Amino acid sequence: MSQPSVDSLYKDNQPWLFNWLVKKLGCQHRAEDLTHDTFVRILQTQYKQKEFTIEQPKAYIRTVANGLVVDYFRKKSLEKAYQQALNEIPELTQLSEETLYLLKETLEQLDRLLERLPKRVKSVFLYSQLDGLTYAAIAEKLGISLRTVKRDMQQAYIHCLTFSWSEDSE
Repeated sequence: MSQPSVDSLYKDNQPWLFNWLVKKLGCQHRAEDLTHDTFVRILQTQYKQKEFTIEQPKAYIRTVANGLVVDYFRKKSLEKAYQQALNEIPELTQLSEETLYLLKETLEQLDRLLERLPKRVKSVFLYSQLDGLTYAAIAEKLGISLRTVKRDMQQAYIHCLTFSWSEDSE
C-alpha cells in the first residue's frame, strides 16, 4: 500500500477536519488556522522521520488536531489568567510592553515545564508555591501523607532544576 502524500491527505481530509474544528471551537477563523496547523505539523513530522507512515489517516489527523486544540485552550486559559493578574496591578506600577512580553513568555515556559509533572506532584507544587500552603495543609487538602507531600515536592524541585529547555522545543 502506498503512503498518501500530505497534499492528498489535505485534499481528502481538509473539509471534514475544518467542520470538526468549527464544532469544537465555535469559530471558523480559529478552525481554519488549526486546520492548516494540523497539516503543517504532519508535514514537519514526515520531514523529521524518514520511515513515517500513517495507517489510519483520519484517526491520525484528528489526534494531531485535537492536540493543537488542547494547546490552544491551555494557552487561552493562561492568557486569561495573565490578563486578570495584569488588571490587578496598580496603574503606577504598569509594566513596559517588553517586560509584559517577557513575563508572558516565561509563564508559558513554566506552564509547559509543569505539564510534564504527574498531576498530583504538580498540584502539590502549585499549592506550595502559588497558594503558600504548608506541607501539612497540602497533605490534608489532598488526603495524602506529609511524607508523600515532601517526596512530591522533592520530585518537582528536581524536575525544575534538571529540566532542559531544549526538550521544550520538541
